[in-house]
Amino acid sequence: MKQVTVISGKGGAGKTTVTAMFATLANAVVADCDVDAPNLHILLKPEIVETIPFEGMKKAKIIEEKCSQCGLCEDLCRFDAIKDFKIDEVRCEGCGFCYRACPEKAIEMVAEKRGEIYITKTKFGDFVYALLYPGEENSGKLVNEVRNIAKKIAEENGIDLLILDGAAGIGCPVIASLAGASIALVVAEPTLSGLNDMVRVIELARHFKIEPLVAINKFDLNLDVTAKIEEFCESNNIEIVGRIPFDEDIPKQIAQLKLPFKGKAGEEIVRIWKNLEEGWL
Repeated sequence: MKQVTVISGKGGAGKTTVTAMFATLANAVVADCDVDAPNLHILLKPEIVETIPFEGMKKAKIIEEKCSQCGLCEDLCRFDAIKDFKIDEVRCEGCGFCYRACPEKAIEMVAEKRGEIYITKTKFGDFVYALLYPGEENSGKLVNEVRNIAKKIAEENGIDLLILDGAAGIGCPVIASLAGASIALVVAEPTLSGLNDMVRVIELARHFKIEPLVAINKFDLNLDVTAKIEEFCESNNIEIVGRIPFDEDIPKQIAQLKLPFKGKAGEEIVRIWKNLEEGWL
């Protein structure tokens, strides 16, 4: 099964716009792997078929009837998550030290609901996304579950392609979304911060032996930085698969939730997809 993961070194570069357009062009199962702040579903307007709870990591819980209130757990907790024989779930890191140290065996490690996974249908095909509750951990684990569910749906329906919209940056959710990727499509914008962040995420993809390709979004807004992106890619043997022009109609179409996108930017994204199909998929 082929997997295209669309990533960018920073937020706002346009990767979700590109992914949404890809969803209208490909026979694929699509997944949003930005579980902290998903937004691809806004454009795809899915119908939720199934909601799956995500438990995440286990956290400590004191069993009051067993607790002798010796205070040992509070003294040992380096995260200050225990006070007055109560567990602060926000502070608890799930390390399990108090659980192992309690002489009364009055602490248990409990997995509770930390988020939700949504299996949905859109007019373009199957779509999976998730939402991690505010302040919760294990976003990488949740991304992995989203990707595995999307892969299972693809296998059940005889589809041999996944398209993943990765999170911004280079953190755990991005690493999890790159697992199993055939291609990492890096969407870059022509600003100095965009260039620097593009370099970081390319280094991340190459660290995991994944072929990075680059699409420059709004390339004509700053031709000097676009030239620097092109120079970097040429010197590092990275293929630029497209240059998307600035199109003021795209934000209007996004606001009106219109897909597929029309206009010169939409046409270039279609050309990028054809390049990927012909050369790498």
